[in-house]
Amino acid sequence: MASRSRVTIRDVADRVGVHPSTVSRVLNPATRGRITPEIVAKVNAVAAELGYRPNQTARGLRTNRTQTIGVLIPDITNPLFPPIIRGIEDGLGAHGYTAILGNTDNIAARETEAVATMRARQVDGLILATARRDDPIVAECIAEGLPLVLVNRTADADGVSSIVNDDALGIALAVRHLKTLGHTRIAHIAGPRSLSTGEARRRSFLEIIKAEGLEADEALVAETSAFSEDEGLRACADLIAQDLEFTAIVAANDLIALGAYEAISDAGLTCPDDISVTGFNDMPFVDRLTPPLTTVRIPHYELGREAGRRLVELIETPDSPARATTLRPELIVRGSTVAVT
Repeated sequence: MASRSRVTIRDVADRVGVHPSTVSRVLNPATRGRITPEIVAKVNAVAAELGYRPNQTARGLRTNRTQTIGVLIPDITNPLFPPIIRGIEDGLGAHGYTAILGNTDNIAARETEAVATMRARQVDGLILATARRDDPIVAECIAEGLPLVLVNRTADADGVSSIVNDDALGIALAVRHLKTLGHTRIAHIAGPRSLSTGEARRRSFLEIIKAEGLEADEALVAETSAFSEDEGLRACADLIAQDLEFTAIVAANDLIALGAYEAISDAGLTCPDDISVTGFNDMPFVDRLTPPLTTVRIPHYELGREAGRRLVELIETPDSPARATTLRPELIVRGSTVAVT
């Protein structure tokens, strides 16, 4: 039995009664808007009826692109990242691009290996949620002209686009909320200073404490080596063991806050009656904790979608300048914070 011949753009065009270039524009998300909605609907209907499938290999030869993007994340088990990834896929998919995902477990060698593998597959660009402040991969991409967007992180290097949350505002919202509840001695469990989010939130905490007229006691700032529950437990236990006077903790992210919950319980104390706690990110299920976590909600999906859109812009308009985009967070008040009694 003879195999069925491949349906072509010309087949679709002949059935609709338009030029093949019109069909090509309709089937390309980047140019579809130039065609009337009526023609778009007809082309899509006929393409589906005939079983047309784009020849990505041929398109790649014409454009010298693979329509694939490398996406690196530090920890796929962290609930923060799935909605960001979903946003990236939607932002890319609207323009005909596909993501290849790599998980690094926050190990620099794995990041280097993943990037090398993706580049061997000739990805058209990279989206990094793994960037450290001083990241050689970022510098290499800039030097070699590989389109790059950072998401939820920034780097110290110039000339790189980023889509990030307004960390300063988020920390300020948490501190001001605690101040209105009567807390004057507030501790901070900071993220790693090698990461932009850790450094920015730590710096913002000290700045807003001073701006609000509270005592900026750096002894109440505990450092962590990772945005993890284990590190939150360790750092909070250290604060409590030092017998420092504080009634509230601003944690640099929700996982750190979870560790603080455990340390508070281990010390025979309770949250929020003895120590109020705020998190950062509003990851899934923190509203079901005991007590539900007061936290700073960041627009996870929007971060990813904007990163995808921005990378497509850099790929398809190579002379686009690097640009930093900052999205606004909001404070979600729950049961982990109460007024000082």
